[in-house]
Amino acid sequence: MTVKILIKRKFPENKAAQLEQMLIDLRRHTVNQPGYVSGETLQRLDRPGEMLVISTWASADQWRQWVLNPERVRIQEKIDALLGIPTEYEIYAHRK
Repeated sequence: MTVKILIKRKFPENKAAQLEQMLIDLRRHTVNQPGYVSGETLQRLDRPGEMLVISTWASADQWRQWVLNPERVRIQEKIDALLGIPTEYEIYAHRK
């Protein structure tokens, strides 16, 4: 069963360029992971400094394996340090 992962980030505008480079690096690693289906990054129009990534995975277990991947952990720690607040995650599945 596919799952959708909503990844929410809030960031100061003066850190947008640094964040973008980190997200490009993270995406580069993500697309090669088992179970990764697709992803899109959305910028919130009514609140500058808020971003939503919608990532689709073949299963929640494959997503969790990626979350624990040391390379991902390394990049995510840099992102959270840059932003000063933790990234928020929500996992959704299609209702039967």
